[in-house]
Amino acid sequence: MKSIEVVAAIITHEDHILCVQRGPAKFDYISHKFEFPGGKVEPGESGEEAITRELQEELKLDISETHYYMTVNHTYPDFHITMHAYLCPVTTREIVLTEHVDAKWLTKDALLQLDWAAADVPFVKKLMAN
Repeated sequence: MKSIEVVAAIITHEDHILCVQRGPAKFDYISHKFEFPGGKVEPGESGEEAITRELQEELKLDISETHYYMTVNHTYPDFHITMHAYLCPVTTREIVLTEHVDAKWLTKDALLQLDWAAADVPFVKKLMAN
């Protein structure tokens, strides 16, 4: 089974968290699910470098700080994912969606209203518990 290492950004502005929705995917189990933005770690890249690059690619968003949050290991039917999440506070909510079909800024209490990708659920649960 294929294994991939990815990063995810928990982007915060004031008391809201950015949630982005995937478009149609080749795997139904992640199609149209909400997730924290991010992507694959390239060879030789640190997690911080990967998250900075991915947010620029996916959201045209520049971030100035990242704080490691937690790592999740999850096995989907077709691959295994190791996902490192970083808290990324930002000073603006201005983003440009280049890969996702929707975005919502929600308070942590509202996060469970969304249909999350399974690997992102542990992040949601930890955010809501804190």
